[in-house]
Amino acid sequence: MLIDRAEVVVTSPDRNFVTLKLTTDDGLSGLGDATLNGREMAVVAYLRDHVVPMLIGRDAHRIEDTWQLLYRGAYWRRGPVTMAAIAAVDTALWDIKARAAGMPLYQLLGGACRDGLLAYGHASGQDLPELFDSIRERRALGFRAIRVQSGVPGLPPVYGTASAARDVEVWDSRSYLRHLPSVFEAVRSEFGPQLPLLHDVHHRLTPIQAARLGKALEPYDLFWLEDCTPAENQEALRLVRQHTTTPLAIGEVFNTVWDYQQIVREQLIDYVRSAVTHTGGITHLRRILDFAAQYQIRSGMHGPQDVSPVGMAAALHLGLALHNFGIQEYNPHGARTDEVFRQSFTFTDGLLHPGSEPGLGVSLDVDEAGKYPYARAYLPVNRLTDGTLHDW
Repeated sequence: MLIDRAEVVVTSPDRNFVTLKLTTDDGLSGLGDATLNGREMAVVAYLRDHVVPMLIGRDAHRIEDTWQLLYRGAYWRRGPVTMAAIAAVDTALWDIKARAAGMPLYQLLGGACRDGLLAYGHASGQDLPELFDSIRERRALGFRAIRVQSGVPGLPPVYGTASAARDVEVWDSRSYLRHLPSVFEAVRSEFGPQLPLLHDVHHRLTPIQAARLGKALEPYDLFWLEDCTPAENQEALRLVRQHTTTPLAIGEVFNTVWDYQQIVREQLIDYVRSAVTHTGGITHLRRILDFAAQYQIRSGMHGPQDVSPVGMAAALHLGLALHNFGIQEYNPHGARTDEVFRQSFTFTDGLLHPGSEPGLGVSLDVDEAGKYPYARAYLPVNRLTDGTLHDW
């Protein structure tokens, strides 16, 4: 079963997506997500100009060997562009293999370890009444766990709130640190102690500020505190760990097992946040999560709207088969995206399931995708109140 054709499809139904479609000489096709938010066309060029010519004529069944070829054979390793391209190939090959076997992909990964995947939804508000309404809306949709993001008094809308600016945001860490504990106190008072609550700092604090926040939030029993400080300096997380027992989730900007080596081995985190799409595909993310399992660290795979339905389906198949699954982020896509990518995965009573169709259970309508051409877009930037560029 040889790879006969490779197509890179770029479409922007509700936002930009990059999809790799591989087709074999016996007519089987598989899909992989290669979307890199704000730098999509860099991955398109990497795939079209460098990867696709290497794939034609290769045995589609040789997933591990192809992964090693694309990683080691390029000499220049790691990084988000490379690993997103490898992820697309890897996921598409797993899709083909499962379609050839006539079974959903998770069966090839060892079968289901659970009946469904606990998902968390996003709730936000500029003030408490707006936030409470948002939490109630998510609970009405069936979510059993909620990520809570709040506006900060004195600042324009900030990351995670529905009305946040999409070009330049303004930030002040001291104002945020003073305000956020009162938000979780109010949420716990309104919704009780049982509801799992999560919060995303989005890399904005220094290590000592992150330690202070984690300690201040301990009375409110968070499921996790996400990306509390930029994780390039992994030793900094030792300081956070010394001062708080609030669980930590890190890694949505990580791309390889090497990014996790120290923080997993030293047990400096509790949840791995990487997405299949940005971390070398199913093959490589499973390696990371098997490594993490030795230290009782669980999965918390990244699942924003800029991971396409193909990438989301891959996460669900992997999560269903993992023993150390933790929770899955789920931010449903828009109606136009759902027309381009037809999906078999379901969300019922707070649980996701990838479905029983062979392969990933996602099909791409190329004609529908063609209605929505690429539209250049960038992520916001973040500046302090004095204009200094800060982490977004």
